[in-house]
Amino acid sequence: MMHSDISSTPPQAYGPIPSPRQLSWHRREFYGFLHFTTNTFTDKEWGYGDEPPRVFAPTAFDADQIVRTAAQAGMTGLILTCKHHDGFCLWPSKYTEHSVKNSPWRNGKGDVVREISDACRTHRIGFGVYLSPWDRNRADYGGPSYIEYFRSQLQELTTEYGELFEVWFDGANGGDGYYGGARETRRIDPQTYYDWENTWEIVRRNQPNAVIFSDAGPDVRWVGNERGLAGDPCWSTIDEKLLFPGIDKTLFKSRLTGDKANAWDSPMDMLNSGDRQGGSWLPAECDVSIRPGWFYHPAEDDKVRTPENLLDLYFKSVGRGASLLLNLPPDRRGRIHENDMKSLKGFRHRLDQIFRLNLARGVRCVASNTRGGSRNFAPENVMDGNPDTYWSTDDDAPPAELVLEFPRAITFNVVGLREFLPLGQRIDRFAVDFDDGGAWRQWSCESAIGPQRLIRGQRCRTARIRLRIVAGPACPAISELGIYYDPMEPKEAVERDD
Repeated sequence: MMHSDISSTPPQAYGPIPSPRQLSWHRREFYGFLHFTTNTFTDKEWGYGDEPPRVFAPTAFDADQIVRTAAQAGMTGLILTCKHHDGFCLWPSKYTEHSVKNSPWRNGKGDVVREISDACRTHRIGFGVYLSPWDRNRADYGGPSYIEYFRSQLQELTTEYGELFEVWFDGANGGDGYYGGARETRRIDPQTYYDWENTWEIVRRNQPNAVIFSDAGPDVRWVGNERGLAGDPCWSTIDEKLLFPGIDKTLFKSRLTGDKANAWDSPMDMLNSGDRQGGSWLPAECDVSIRPGWFYHPAEDDKVRTPENLLDLYFKSVGRGASLLLNLPPDRRGRIHENDMKSLKGFRHRLDQIFRLNLARGVRCVASNTRGGSRNFAPENVMDGNPDTYWSTDDDAPPAELVLEFPRAITFNVVGLREFLPLGQRIDRFAVDFDDGGAWRQWSCESAIGPQRLIRGQRCRTARIRLRIVAGPACPAISELGIYYDPMEPKEAVERDD
């Protein structure tokens, strides 16, 4: 019997919840970085700032090939390094001569930002911009006039290239550089120099739907390493006072913009795993390159990550509730190298092998409790492919269970789960069991679900699978349960330690 008095009453949200822009970002999960500038042609990782614009000379730049490669790999967006620490601008900025307008490429009439952003729209993936706060070329870096210059560039990028899904601020700030010929070391206070609150306001005003990334916020936090690995578990919430001891909460947003050196002085496990009791929704982004370096180097053509390594990174980033930001450095032609393309194609094939068929779709699903007995919160919602529906229980229900009953035995070794994020992260611990000859046997027991939880385990054949909510401060709200089979057993030690 349906209980109409509460049948349409959803649970109350628990703890911090994502903003609308963060919710949209969570759905992207896997997207790419494009590191491309004078470094590509000087064989450097960090340009000093004295590189003449003429060295930027791609011989066959093809934005469509770059973006098409990313889209075919399953990437949902691309973030372009519009200006790296060397200060060279990939667009013809009105505020500097140190840009593509003084390079031989396209006879000084080119605009890499324009071509990549247009190609992203053609291939229907998002476009984002990276703008380094540090500038080793500018004579006025370290003084107040540079902030006006930096904000003018940010204004250009956030108004002239269409909608952005993310604006990325690197944490490297200050050090040795060319600085207009001074050739010296300059230090700045990254918490105060950029006046971040007012700098961020440019993004908020011009791109209200874009998330802002820096080492720890304000919308997306650094995961604490550049190896693409999230903690296990990786909570989307964080406790600002534990992350930055002694910092008043009112200063939290400013302190979060500290450079990587300062972030490294903070507890690394906090950045990597978040904090279950944290008072802010600040999810992690896992940045990593498909090669050892961030920019293209010919010597690394035979050092591209393998499809199996990329798959391992996917499970240890996206599969732990973070996003995967995979760098694809265009080569000196201005294209994605064939070796990188081959690896991405193999990676896409592996993802399709595993996730093309959800074995749980359409099977009988029985819950120990359904909220108010209402179809609005029915267990079948976890298998309908709709992220806006979910299974939930009464507030006073004991730890809940969900049982999938298959018409015949199936073989599985991967399980996927998602929580309904507008209601927060509600589950501390959960277990997956399988029917082993009439008795339940535990297959896996893990902490945290959040945006997505992917578990790889032993290959099992069974006709019944059970999800147990072992612990949590509030009734569950599960939007998806997927059962999958990977025909290739995962290999050990597929991580590459760079």
